[in-house]
Amino acid sequence: MDEIPRVLAGRYEVGELIGRGGMAEVHIGYDSRLSRTVAIKVLRSDLARDATFQARFRREAQSSAALNHPSIVAVYDTGEEQVTSSSGRTTTVPFIVMEYVEGHTVRSLLSGGDPVPIDEAVEIVAGVLSALEYSHREGIVHRDIKPGNIMLTPTGAVKVMDFGIARAIADSAATMTQTHAVVGTAQYLSPEQARGEVVDARSDLYSTGCLLFELLTGQPPFTGDSAVAVAYQHVREMPKAPSTITPDIPEVLDRVVLKSLAKDREDRYADAAHMRTDLLAAVRGGQVQAPTAAFWAAGAAAGAAAATAPLGAAAATRTMTAATPTTTAGNGNGLPPEDEDRRGSRWWVWLLALLGVAAAAGIVALIVTREDEPPPVTVVAVPDLTGMDQVEARQELEADGLVFALGEAVQSDTVEEGLFVEATPAVGTEVETGETVTVSFSAGPSAVEVPDVRGLDQDQATAELQRAELERGRVTEENVDASVAVGDVISSSPAAGEAVPPGTTVDLVIASANVDLPGLTGRTEAEASQILSDLDLGVRIVEQESGDFAPGTVLEQSHPEGVVERGTTVTLTVAIAPPEPEPTTAPPTTEPPTTEPPTTAPPTTAPPTEAPADEG
Repeated sequence: MDEIPRVLAGRYEVGELIGRGGMAEVHIGYDSRLSRTVAIKVLRSDLARDATFQARFRREAQSSAALNHPSIVAVYDTGEEQVTSSSGRTTTVPFIVMEYVEGHTVRSLLSGGDPVPIDEAVEIVAGVLSALEYSHREGIVHRDIKPGNIMLTPTGAVKVMDFGIARAIADSAATMTQTHAVVGTAQYLSPEQARGEVVDARSDLYSTGCLLFELLTGQPPFTGDSAVAVAYQHVREMPKAPSTITPDIPEVLDRVVLKSLAKDREDRYADAAHMRTDLLAAVRGGQVQAPTAAFWAAGAAAGAAAATAPLGAAAATRTMTAATPTTTAGNGNGLPPEDEDRRGSRWWVWLLALLGVAAAAGIVALIVTREDEPPPVTVVAVPDLTGMDQVEARQELEADGLVFALGEAVQSDTVEEGLFVEATPAVGTEVETGETVTVSFSAGPSAVEVPDVRGLDQDQATAELQRAELERGRVTEENVDASVAVGDVISSSPAAGEAVPPGTTVDLVIASANVDLPGLTGRTEAEASQILSDLDLGVRIVEQESGDFAPGTVLEQSHPEGVVERGTTVTLTVAIAPPEPEPTTAPPTTEPPTTEPPTTAPPTTAPPTEAPADEG
């Protein structure tokens, strides 16, 4: 794919190759318009030349772009780019812009051939089933669930990839031998896919069962030298119980795996939600709806016997036909020897014809004489199946000559999960032998688990509640610190994890646009500034001299203690030390007084001053 332009649709910068499959290549990319890293999947140029494939790819890519679920890799955009090859030929190449997920695939997790811890395996498959439950509800069948299409993020989240693309590939009339990952794909094919039949949501559940089998045992349920050999096993052979490969696997998990891998899709789980419920119940010590491994083994043995009998008869017929001599040697009259014998013994043919006519006449006479008599009918009453599980109920009905059919599970607060609830026709009703009786079993108390919606906005939380068959109730606001974004859910009532009846109203508490400002007077400047930062509030410092408080102590705050809007700037008046006083000049020193009394000199009288004589 060296022909890919460096920029697609004028905004997606194509980077290095990070993945390659039989149908497309994936590059790391950068959306220059939204400034985010993306993954760009570009269809191979040889497939892009098929106009039919282009149309299906475009339609399915648009459908998958509508899927919005935490366990599904989001599709952001789709488009087409005109690519000119080195030979000058122009081709329209479709591309899909997806969420870039850091992490690794489940395929790399299984690369060593070792099983995954049971809890981790169940967590991965439960995430896949959650994604399938949502996609099936939206009318999208994945068709290619396998370890290489499941990502695990560094936080342990499960992300399912390639929604829609797998359907486009399946609809393009590509056979198994046309892909480069034949064996890998064939190992997860449902029987109906292998037979080329119509695929529905239960085909995804079969592939998920193959994934669960490999996570628990380290190997897929079927292996072979070729894709055709593996596909044949999917159609005709019963898988082993996982516990026969990894002994520490509990028997209830065997039940879940084998029910998901049933050959007849009618015997599998009705939908992803039922399979996920059984899977989680299996690891939590609860009861599951799936029958025991012995039930599936008995069914497989009966099917094998039925399938072998006509094949054996046909083989015997072919052998006898091939062994019959066919000679054309003459005997002098131009006819084969056996034809001459037949000419002399054709009387018995007429005898057989007469006997046949007589027998037919006798049968007609018998019918005429008994035409008013109704044929004999054996009638039985539908037995009481109270307290029985699925296996016991099937055995009881078949013992009475009735046909067992599994009905939808029924929520019940009085009947233990997995036991009989009701039958159609009802218990005690007289029916003819051979009639089908549909039996429903308890799905346990009619309760659902409140999902954890903390950290989601109102729309996301509402969607999660609706998926759990719950209703959003009253929404109130609460002042919290800046660690929670405005409008995100802080808590719910009932709380996450509580079991409540379907349709229960769940009240939400969300983060308001305000915070509670505490009193900061007396705190240090550093402590007060950190508190304001945690509350998403700005800070402004004003210094004031004070000899009564230690320097750096908050003396005043511009906003009083109480509710303030996020982003508000609070002015803090902080004490600083007053300036030192200036030094003063020292007075002159004087002689200390003596102990001797001072002598007093007698006053002298100055002689009078005579005025100068006037010379004139």
